[in-house]
Amino acid sequence: MFEAFPYAQPLHGLAGGILIGLAAAMMLLGAGRIAGVSGITARALKIGSGDMSMTSAWSFLVGLPIGAAIVALAGGWQPVQFASWPVLVIAGLLVGFGTRLGSGCTSGHGVCGVSRFSQRSIVATITFIGAGVATVFILNLIGGMQ
Repeated sequence: MFEAFPYAQPLHGLAGGILIGLAAAMMLLGAGRIAGVSGITARALKIGSGDMSMTSAWSFLVGLPIGAAIVALAGGWQPVQFASWPVLVIAGLLVGFGTRLGSGCTSGHGVCGVSRFSQRSIVATITFIGAGVATVFILNLIGGMQ
């Protein structure tokens, strides 16, 4: 799909960013809740606290892969698996641990927290972006990224 329109890829990213921002704004303005996926997952699993009902939390979580599937089907996108299932499960558990340790995930801090000028979220966002940059830099030095 992108090969035929090489200049469309940034526009798709822009459109996706706008939709994420709109969804976060609608959830904050409509429900009074932050659209951080780790917090919503915790509420769905009754790990966290909050006034968002489990039904709303589960609806949000179920809608994430359904929305992705609709976009994939509409655009003819084919999924690519980068790692084995055990590696993906371990990575998911590590991400879950990190979100609990950091009091939120990238969507909660980066999209919702920074837009509200939350100092904690700004520091968290700088930290995980910096860690990502450092990881890529180190992997490039040792030849891990080709």
